[in-house]
Amino acid sequence: MNQANLERSKAVIDRFDKACIEQKNDQILEELVADNVINHAAPQGAPNGKESFYHFLQLLHNGLSNIKVEKLQQVAEKDLVVTRKIISAVHSGNFMGVPPSNKSISFETIEIIRLENGKYAEHWVQSNLSTLLFSLQSNEGQNVPSH
Repeated sequence: MNQANLERSKAVIDRFDKACIEQKNDQILEELVADNVINHAAPQGAPNGKESFYHFLQLLHNGLSNIKVEKLQQVAEKDLVVTRKIISAVHSGNFMGVPPSNKSISFETIEIIRLENGKYAEHWVQSNLSTLLFSLQSNEGQNVPSH
């Protein structure tokens, strides 16, 4: 794959992050995520496929406001794009069972996306979200450190 195609692949991920993670734009999600996408990060028993993306973004936007994605590093090779990023927000609503703290929070992710025809075809992610959730639960009413 030539450099221009690799840059286009990176741009797909950046567009998803800005439009879908930050703004919850379902129209862009429909455009950028394949109907038969495999989400390797979906928890056991949770929706998979495209529905898993809607599900996660709903959880994110129900519990967080002022969501921002900061790209730290991004590498593309063949049909894969790997991005290390920080997602920051205000914990303003119930987030994955944790009542709002109104604190600024952040968590880091390393995400691998396999693209087909400019759309998400497979998704893997590692993050420290569980550490953040544990911190929020154990520090309810206290000052929660952000990443």
